[in-house]
Amino acid sequence: MAYVDGFLASVPDEKKQDFIEHSRFFGDYLKKVGALSVVDCWGDDVPDGKLTSMPLAVKAKPGETVVFSWIVWPDKAARDAGMQKMTSDPSLSPENNPMPFDGKRLIFGGFVPVAGDL
Repeated sequence: MAYVDGFLASVPDEKKQDFIEHSRFFGDYLKKVGALSVVDCWGDDVPDGKLTSMPLAVKAKPGETVVFSWIVWPDKAARDAGMQKMTSDPSLSPENNPMPFDGKRLIFGGFVPVAGDL
């Protein structure tokens, strides 16, 4: 059964092109280690909330845009193996390949699909 990793982050607007390049690089890498698809989206209609919202969740600051991403894997075992390869690859460390956003405000999780077209 498919497995999905989901991500939410806030990226400084001036780093949009850096985010796109970072996304393409990591998307290609993740497909090489087993991901079926990788989708990264730049926020377009992401309203602020008072109690809860995507901007609140990632503590978005003025001049930042919320991004939403997901990775589809064949199953959880493929995801675990792919993530292990990625996290153990020194060329992908934050020192060698810095993220164009504050990773401390990145929200992520793994999900088992229960409905949809995967």
